[in-house]
Order: sequence, then structure tokens, then C-alpha cells
Amino acid sequence: MVNDYSFPPLIRQALALGPPGQWAPSPSKDCIRLDVGYPYPEAIPVYQLSQSVSVLCLTEGDRPFQYLGSSAMANLKPLLQSRSAIRGISTTTSEVLATAGSTQALDLAARVLLHKNDLVAVESPTYMEALEIFRNYTPHLIEYPIDHEGLDVKVLADDLEMRHARGLPLPKVLYSIPTFHNPTGVSLGLQRRKDLLSLAELYNFLIIEDDAYGQLSGPDLPPPIKALDTKKRVIYLGSMSKVVAPGLRIGWTAAPKPIITAMAHFKKDADHPFTSAVTTRFLTEFDFDSHIKQLRHSYSQRLKTMLRALKKHMPEKAKWSKPLGGFFVWVHLPYVNTSKLLPIALDQGVSYIPGSYFFTDPTQGLPYLRLSFSYAEEERIEQGIATLANLI
Repeated sequence: MVNDYSFPPLIRQALALGPPGQWAPSPSKDCIRLDVGYPYPEAIPVYQLSQSVSVLCLTEGDRPFQYLGSSAMANLKPLLQSRSAIRGISTTTSEVLATAGSTQALDLAARVLLHKNDLVAVESPTYMEALEIFRNYTPHLIEYPIDHEGLDVKVLADDLEMRHARGLPLPKVLYSIPTFHNPTGVSLGLQRRKDLLSLAELYNFLIIEDDAYGQLSGPDLPPPIKALDTKKRVIYLGSMSKVVAPGLRIGWTAAPKPIITAMAHFKKDADHPFTSAVTTRFLTEFDFDSHIKQLRHSYSQRLKTMLRALKKHMPEKAKWSKPLGGFFVWVHLPYVNTSKLLPIALDQGVSYIPGSYFFTDPTQGLPYLRLSFSYAEEERIEQGIATLANLI
């Protein structure tokens, strides 16, 4: 007999979509990994982190391993505030919450803000795990297109005006990755950022700004939307996963105090005391700004290698984004079903993420794929692109 556990309707709907992470392929050990958004191995400061662990253990003994954790944890929030300040974001302590990666921050924000009938606006395409999270709280998602300058704010404005005029539901939240977008890699221009804030004020919605790749940006890109926000419309998500190590699971959110208070209530004590203390020591004792500078240079070189390889090997019908940084390039292959192509590519030793996972309607993404230049060695990037091009 099958047990009926009486899951609520929204939970049943989410479970019917399949397990989280189903988008991840299962490549062989020697496969060229153009699918993963991992930092390349040398990008992770293993020696410095090991030094931080050693000092922590020698000076505090068992304390970092206990529930309450190291006394160093108290300094993590001010350090995260300082990283936000470098990006132009001014906050008080009560407006910042450290989280287990920015994914937990997004989940907490969705949990405290969304009712099952609320409408969430997302970019099209968008980060697939964000779609998974939002669908846990509401089935009502609406997409707005992206072009080479990021979210098409004019299309958004026209649709919001129409919805308002006709009495149709307006979004409660808009989720955006304005800097080095995932999956396209493009960045939203300054004027569009300002226009988006104006629309949020006019139509009374909140913006969740996912800035996972923002610390890799230089002065040539606009500041975060949060840095321009004077009306407390933006919930900012930051992350150390791309610039220190994803396994530490250190992220944070900067938002109005009432939202932070609500998120902290549901976060409870779900911290990572040990990795929080290690991260605090690392940020305090080592030259993090020089580390960031080196990462920007290295990822820039990898990006150039991928763009050159695409130009050299891809057929004329193929088109791709031309990011200024980040981790990803978005490729359009007309008349190619990238979901069906994937097992063939895996058999030939190269992996990617099919575009179908980045849309609310998977069929929209069939002729697209996401390539990552962040993890594979540069010579392997070109080899992988060449292999993939031969299959098209």
C-alpha cells in the first residue's frame, strides 16, 4: 500500500517537477567540464585557508566545532558589510544577514515574502536554481526577455503598464542577476538599473538582486542596483562562493531591517560556525583584494580563450553572448536540440548545460546551451569547443 502523507498542493506541485539539481549532467572523470560554475582549482586559496584553520584550532581548541562556534564569528557580518561597501552599498548591522551561501538567502527571502498566489517576475532565461526555489512557494512566474544589455526594461515597463490598466496581477518580486548574468553573462546598463528601480517604486514590487559574480567586476561596470536604491526596494544577495570557495557556503543578504528580521527568524541557528570562523580569519589575515585582482585577470583570460575558440570552431549559424566577465557564455544553435545533443557530447568527452533548464517553459531553451569557462584549463576549453562544434 502506498502511504498518503498528505503533502500540501504546492509541495506536490514542486515535487512533480523533479528533484533539485536534475540539470547537472553526469560526465566521465576525463570529461571536459564546460557545464560547472566552479572556480578553477588554483583559484581556491587552499594554503591560506589551511593556515586559517590551523590558527583557529590552535588558539581556540574545540570551540570552533561547538554549536556556538568561534568568537571570530562575531566579526563575519562586519566583514561582509565591508565587502558590500566596496560595491557601493551602505548598510547597518541590522540590515545584513550572513547565510549558508546566497542560495539560502534567496530561499529565506522567498519564504518570508511570497504567498502561494503571488506573482514573481524573472528574467528569461534565468538561473535554474532560482526557478526551483520560487516554485516551492508559488506556481506563478512570469518571464521578461534579456538582450545583449541585460533585462529589457522597456518590455517590462510596457507589460506592467498593461497589467495595471487591465487590473491584472502585478509581480510582488522581480528576481534579477544584473552583473555577469547566469546563464548569459551579460550585464545590465546603468540607465536600465535606474529605470528598473523607478518601475519598482511605481508598481510597488521588490527587487531581489543576485550579485554572486559582482566581486569579479571592475570599475567599468555599473554599481549594484542596491547601491542606487534610495527607497528600500532591493534585497541584495552576496556570495563568497565564486571568490573564496563554494564549499564554505558563505553568503549574505542586505535588505531593509524588517525583511532581515523575518529572514533571521526562519533561518534560526542554521549557520556553519566552523566555516564562518575560517572565512573570518581568512578575510582578516590575508590580502583579499589582491586575491580578487588575480581572479579577475585569470577569468578574463579564460573568457578570451572561450570566445576565440567559439569564433574559430563554431559554424556560422551559431551565435553567442560576449560577456565582460563572470563564468558563462550563452550559445544559440538554431535548429539544434541541445537536450538531445548532450548525451552525444558526453560520449565524446565534453559537457554543458542544455538551455531548457533556464526557462519556465523548457521548450524555449531547446536551441540554447550554457558554457562555463571558469573551471576547465584553457587548452581544454578550446579542445571542448572544437569537439562540440564537430557534433553540430
